[in-house]
Amino acid sequence: MDAQTLTPQNTDERIVWYAITWTYGFWLIGGMYIVAPVIAWILLLRACIQAFNGQVKLDLTLAHWGWIWGMMAMLLALIIGHLEQGLGIAKLIKSSIGWAKGWALLAIFPLIGCLNIRPAIIYRACCIVVKHTLYLLPLFILAWLLRVPSTLYVSPLSIVGGPGPEFFSLSLYEIDPGRGTPRWRLFTPWAPALGMLANLYFLFAMQETSKRYRFIGIVGSLIMVLMSQSRLALVCYLALAGFFMFLRYAKQPWLYLVLSPIMLIAGFAGSWLLERFNATVTAFKAARAGSTRVRQALGDIAIERWQNEAPIWGHGIVERGPHMVEYMPIGSHHSWYGLLFVKGIVGAMALALPMLISLVTLLPSLLKDRLVATGVAIIVILFLYTFGENLEILAYLFWPGLIILGAAHKRQLQLSRN
Repeated sequence: MDAQTLTPQNTDERIVWYAITWTYGFWLIGGMYIVAPVIAWILLLRACIQAFNGQVKLDLTLAHWGWIWGMMAMLLALIIGHLEQGLGIAKLIKSSIGWAKGWALLAIFPLIGCLNIRPAIIYRACCIVVKHTLYLLPLFILAWLLRVPSTLYVSPLSIVGGPGPEFFSLSLYEIDPGRGTPRWRLFTPWAPALGMLANLYFLFAMQETSKRYRFIGIVGSLIMVLMSQSRLALVCYLALAGFFMFLRYAKQPWLYLVLSPIMLIAGFAGSWLLERFNATVTAFKAARAGSTRVRQALGDIAIERWQNEAPIWGHGIVERGPHMVEYMPIGSHHSWYGLLFVKGIVGAMALALPMLISLVTLLPSLLKDRLVATGVAIIVILFLYTFGENLEILAYLFWPGLIILGAAHKRQLQLSRN
């Protein structure tokens, strides 16, 4: 299957295809943050119309409904949090619009996965983005070597509102303030977010039927991980590589013959292994000690204020932290801390339960179907990144993975009926 034969075959596929393959075009005009919410609500409207007219049957599974009700619970927590804290109607409207551009996408895109959108279209489109990245890589490196201004401009499209100007800026590189070394974020708001996208592209590249695009996707995604200099991205990349190794050999009897003595030895050497693991974690944190300190402080503040001030519904909005955390938003860099602070225990459960339902419903067919296994891997990526990012802020970037997740649940339903 080559690039000439794999093309969009319907309107839904064309919308998704061009929204992904034109990534760098949208980046140039500062429109990345706008594209995903727009196509999400357009495709949702199309899905409703098609379902009403009988053109498509939306087979929604328990997992689909889990994401829908979970994100509705997010909206409920947002409304009650604003009312309890007396934040006013203006902030409530603004936050509700933010919900429609963030958390709502985690419910809409899995539903869109039930439409007639072939997963192969998304895999190929993401590999094309990786190819474009490799083409532009010399430009990004040269910009740093020549000391060109790191951020060329902030798009006027920022007038629509967003988490910050970095979501609308054209950045060629950035300098790590802790180490003084360059790192790149490309079309994402910060470098670790690039690492997250690189892992998603690696996952999709592994599903590619074209050897050429599979090679481009695997090599290019690794380069993107290294460019981001994200520790979590590297851990996630290795975890995905191990996941694919397991899938490849899971049905081979020799695997279990090899693992049995290894597990036995590990049991006897448990204490030593635990010490080695703790030493590795310590070294891992020390690699970016300043970042680790700030993240830990942000989490501590979020937990303390959540427990003492708003345990059920949260504070309603994000608040800036003190000087000791460089005025970063409380609970940022961590989905669970952020949810507990902003939306309380209700918000945390509204994310945890859909993720758990998705994982549990997909696991029975993990070794039976490649698409289902890909859906499990997407849940793994999302779960790992809840400890390093706020998912709703980056939903506009990893939305192709949410469509594949929805398609995986659709496939799971089909397998259960056979």
